[in-house]
Amino acid sequence: MPVCFKRNFGNRVACIIDCFEVRMERPSTNRAKALTFSDYKHGHTIQYLLGMTPQGMVSFISDGWGGRVSDKKITENCNIMDNLLPGDIVLADRGFTVSDVVALNHGTLKIPDFTRGKKQLHPREVENTRKIASVRIHVERVIGLVRNRFRIMNGPVPLSILKLSYEDKNFFDYIVVLLVFSRIYQTVLYHCIIEYFI
Repeated sequence: MPVCFKRNFGNRVACIIDCFEVRMERPSTNRAKALTFSDYKHGHTIQYLLGMTPQGMVSFISDGWGGRVSDKKITENCNIMDNLLPGDIVLADRGFTVSDVVALNHGTLKIPDFTRGKKQLHPREVENTRKIASVRIHVERVIGLVRNRFRIMNGPVPLSILKLSYEDKNFFDYIVVLLVFSRIYQTVLYHCIIEYFI
């Protein structure tokens, strides 16, 4: 277990989760437009949940979801929590209000504290938020590396690719998995992680 995780959370961090969106061409049907429009990106997107181990390796990628779907809904429905062991800790951003789902799998969710309804955070809450942010940055770096390495991940993804499927799964989901798990990416990530943890 890397030192920054061990110091702040002990040995029980199982994964860090975050969602990322890939822009897509505007769909032609109203239903598809409604399902894929992302208020966050102000456009049509496909959204994926990514899980990363504290050692810096990607351990999970969900199937693609329309950009309108919340982080919570993806997390609840993609079965990532089925892999938790009792006592495991999952780190996430504020949008992941899934502590009930994690608790059902005997784990604990750690997210930054909310400032909503408060003028400022209590010093203990500030420290908790700082600890989580200092390690969550690694999953954001992974997403950034994939985006920088593979142009298709910045979109827009052509509808012609999104219409293809193989064994009842969207073909673009296979592309995303291959790109994220590619050996080139893992080599770049390995060097980046070594630099930050040592």
